[in-house]
Amino acid sequence: MKVYSVKFKEQGKNYYFNGNDDYNKDDYVIVETEKGLQYGKISGIVSESDEVNSYKNIIRIASEEDKEEYLKLLKEANEALEKCKSLVENLELNMHVINAEFTFDRTQLLFNFTSDERVDFRELAKRLAGIYHTRIELRQIGARDKAKEIGGIGICGGRICCSRFLNHIDAISMNMAKNQNLALNPSKINGVCGRLLCCLQYEDDNYLECSKGLPSVGGNINTSNGEGTVVSVDILNRKCKVLVGSNKEEVDFNEEVKDSTK
Repeated sequence: MKVYSVKFKEQGKNYYFNGNDDYNKDDYVIVETEKGLQYGKISGIVSESDEVNSYKNIIRIASEEDKEEYLKLLKEANEALEKCKSLVENLELNMHVINAEFTFDRTQLLFNFTSDERVDFRELAKRLAGIYHTRIELRQIGARDKAKEIGGIGICGGRICCSRFLNHIDAISMNMAKNQNLALNPSKINGVCGRLLCCLQYEDDNYLECSKGLPSVGGNINTSNGEGTVVSVDILNRKCKVLVGSNKEEVDFNEEVKDSTK
């Protein structure tokens, strides 16, 4: 018995399934989920064991007919999205519908939406169920999830991390921006979602490691030309600029420098 990781979206998170047959990375498969059958792609082989895990099963390798059905469902889901948006407008609901998705066996139609308040969408769900004759789920998501679904370009000039490779992000705090010597300006430390940049979190450990032994801005250190005041610090390169008298000089902390404040 092997355990495989499967993705339902190119940049989505990994889900785990048991497989009795041999599958290869990038094979398209039909899997059993709590919401019904789904069409996905194998992203890797996680483990191999004689024990049966509690995961759901891979049903079969996807056929060309399955692929055609999947593409058809994508088209119908887009049509359902436009219909849902129209109903939201007619019902004057304060919500923004982001996307729609059918399960492969059409047992459920899921809509993700954002809103600044709690929304009573019972009438909307009733009307959608009357149109599509399947179970309707409306799920409110946050700003980060919205950015992941829509995608975009970050302030670095590249595609935003959450839509490119991040499957999970832990809590992000303002202290992480301070650890990285960033100006606490929202336009510099917030992403397109309006929340703190994801990269602050997964880069934080490297900054903390590189900052060990470095002085703080305003601190005094001894240099070859005498004692001076630190005016700026380059954490990743482990260098700082020191004002000695009226002159600035660069100190490389990859070399041994004694901090006179210690």
